[in-house]
Amino acid sequence: MTKVAVVILNYNGQKFLETFLPSVIENADGYEIIIADNASTDGSLAFLQNHYPTLKTIQLPNNQGFAGGYNNALKEIEAEYYVLLNSDVEVSANWTKPIIDLMDTDKSIAACQPKIRSYHQKTHFEYAGAAGGYIDWLGYPFCRGRIFDSYEEDKGQYDDTQEIFWATGACMFVRADVFHQLGGFDAHFFAHMEEIDLCWRMKSNGHKIMYSSASTVYHVGGGTLHKSNPRKTFLNYRNGLAMIYKNIPADKLFSTILLRLILDGISGIKLLVDGSFADFLAVIKAHFAFYAMIPRLERKSPRNVSKIYQKSIVWEYFVKKQKPVL
Repeated sequence: MTKVAVVILNYNGQKFLETFLPSVIENADGYEIIIADNASTDGSLAFLQNHYPTLKTIQLPNNQGFAGGYNNALKEIEAEYYVLLNSDVEVSANWTKPIIDLMDTDKSIAACQPKIRSYHQKTHFEYAGAAGGYIDWLGYPFCRGRIFDSYEEDKGQYDDTQEIFWATGACMFVRADVFHQLGGFDAHFFAHMEEIDLCWRMKSNGHKIMYSSASTVYHVGGGTLHKSNPRKTFLNYRNGLAMIYKNIPADKLFSTILLRLILDGISGIKLLVDGSFADFLAVIKAHFAFYAMIPRLERKSPRNVSKIYQKSIVWEYFVKKQKPVL
């Protein structure tokens, strides 16, 4: 069994592999690098064969999304730690060692993320993860350094090692045995929110999720689905409700889901008023898809866990114009 396997899930990402794979190989620290290809049709496999013929590649039979793709690929990889790395990420020197050292010293840590900065604006934090993920009591995710579409400049304000609620799937260090014990990602999600769902389940089972600023990577973001894509809107709204349904304790389930449905409706109306009719329809479709999804969702002993922000991030940010104190 190898110590660390860096696993890049690729779907039609040839241009990203051309741009970012050299930095990953240069800074591999001796760890194994594996490309798991989600049935790409853009020439990715030919590119890898021509330019990196010795690099291990797992070819999946069809596009199973982020969740199913990683689940099936990781069944074929034996390692103590997996590093789940997006194809649109530039890594820096010594990006793996601080996090692996941290996880080695505390066996209760199931997942950890580095500092995520924007590839296109390297002085600022990036949407997918920033300085560690949190969630409010209504199930809305946000990050230190990034709340909704507001991005902070990195001035060292989050140069720490901190327990968080969720670690980003863009660059997620995972203890392999815990990943498999919990069944990995929920394949019903396909993409979006699956890493938050997994981290929530990890926390419900007594594990910790961490952030370490000792490692920094640079993420493009929106490589597979741009944030303005109605398909992404659909997945975010559907999976957000599914995640709450699966993980919130029974005494809070009905009231939380009801409030989220109301707030989602208000959000959908705002999208319509703003002229985003396709996104408005995506919200409606997401709600009905969530109802149809419920019989397939498993609630495995949900419990109250730490690091849930006990105020409404929507109210604090949009109404009170305040940044949460975490």
